[in-house]
Amino acid sequence: MEYIFGYARVSTQSQELNRQVDLINESYVVNKMYMEKISGKLASRPALDELKSVVRENDTIVVESWSRLGRSTKDLLELMDYFEDKKVRVISLKEQFDTSTPHGRFAIGLFQLVNEFEVELTRERVAEGIAAARAKGHVGGRPKINKTKIEKAMKLYDEKKYTISEIETIMKLSASTLYRYLKQRENGI
Repeated sequence: MEYIFGYARVSTQSQELNRQVDLINESYVVNKMYMEKISGKLASRPALDELKSVVRENDTIVVESWSRLGRSTKDLLELMDYFEDKKVRVISLKEQFDTSTPHGRFAIGLFQLVNEFEVELTRERVAEGIAAARAKGHVGGRPKINKTKIEKAMKLYDEKKYTISEIETIMKLSASTLYRYLKQRENGI
C-alpha cells in the first residue's frame, strides 16, 4: 500500500503551520502529516528524520515549498538523492515540481547545476582571497609556536607537578597544541 505523507516546517515557535498544512491537505489526502517548529539550518530535524525512516518505495511526500524541506541547495539535493534512492516521490506545491515527472527531474538537475556553480564560486573566492593575502605578505596557516615555549611546556608536563590546565595558563598555550607536540615527540617526529 502506498502512503502519502505531508511535511510542514516553520523556523520559530511563534510561527504557525496552519497555512502549509491547509495547502497540503487541500491538494492531497495525506495518510500522515509531519510537522515541526525548528530552524531549517539544523542538520537534525526530528519530524523530518522520522519521516525519512518511515517512507518506503512508491510513497509520496508533499511539501508546501522546497524551502520547507531543505535548508540549502546542497541539503535539498542530498534529501532528493536520499528519497530517489528509496524510490519515494516528492512534490512541492509552490514550485509545482513532482520528482516522478520529467519536469521535476529536470528541476532537480537544475538545482544540482546551481549547487555546483555555488561550490565553484566559493572555491574561486577562497583562492582569490588567499592570493590577495599572499600579495600583502600574509602566508596563512597556523602561526609558528616558539620552540622554547613548547620545550618548557613539555618539561612542565614531564615533571608531573602541574595539570594540563595549569600548564595552559602558565605557558599561555592550548591543551590541543601541547598534546599535538607530545604526540609528535612520542612518535619520534
